[in-house]
Amino acid sequence: MMFIQRLLAAVLLTAGISGAIAPARAADPVYPRGIRVGVVPLDGLTASPSFVGFESADHGVKVLLAELPPAAYGEVEAAFKATPEGVGGIKPENLQTTAGKGYYTIEKAKDGNDNVRRYSLIVPGAGFSGYVAVQVAEAGANNVSDDDVRRMFASVTVRPEVPVDEQLALMPFKLSELSAFKMVRTLAPGAALLLADASDDSGIEAAPFMVIGLIGQAPDKPDDRSRFAQQAAGIIPGLRDGHITMSEPVRIDGAPGFETRIDATSGKANTPVTVVQWLRFGSGSVAMRIIASAPRDDWAKAFPRFRAVRDGLQAR
Repeated sequence: MMFIQRLLAAVLLTAGISGAIAPARAADPVYPRGIRVGVVPLDGLTASPSFVGFESADHGVKVLLAELPPAAYGEVEAAFKATPEGVGGIKPENLQTTAGKGYYTIEKAKDGNDNVRRYSLIVPGAGFSGYVAVQVAEAGANNVSDDDVRRMFASVTVRPEVPVDEQLALMPFKLSELSAFKMVRTLAPGAALLLADASDDSGIEAAPFMVIGLIGQAPDKPDDRSRFAQQAAGIIPGLRDGHITMSEPVRIDGAPGFETRIDATSGKANTPVTVVQWLRFGSGSVAMRIIASAPRDDWAKAFPRFRAVRDGLQAR
């Protein structure tokens, strides 16, 4: 469970708490925008502007929700069975939740000079693991009990997909064309978007897909953009034995851009693919980055679809 505890510590920042928080009653679960994990939050908690989850007005109680890789739940379950007594004095417990059987831990910790209680829960999802972390400042110990948090954990649920409109609304760009891609998924809420022909995660690399997001520290001077584009293309993850076949400046929706193409091998099946990277430069040091990949045999059909998505993109 240590990886869950580290994730909690890295994301949740705490302060003192003095307001009373009571458990929610007979309420519907709330899904933060862009995520497939939901919960009935304790009364008095509202959506956080700084992380995906909920917090009290004075930031003393925080509830973080996240999606972890699908294997994470199985790893925690195996660890629970192997060492049911726990590690380092922290004993994992199991709990029936709306999402299924979950595993959670409770520990006392320090956040700066503050004493806090930390709770971590993992539940199964369809193609992912749901994760909920709660942090309570000890100043509020009389208002939020372990049982309150357990009851909230029991309400944790998952949904199979985030509605497409909800995902697109989080992006820093507008997307008017999806080119019939079957899968639309935010890789990080408000940061990057995946479009894919695959029906599940295991088949993404073997079929046409696109990743759209922003890249920082883009050069202002046109003379520096060729080198920048080629360097960015050289670090696209998941490619092996790649070599650049073309890299040249283009205009994208009237803005300066750069198109780079790579032939490479991708995935466990060593699929030969062709990849195009488009960079669209704007004001400042941020550029829009579009990476599109297709098996080489499908490239001729996939490329017009890639261009249609690219040409339908607009900055917000």
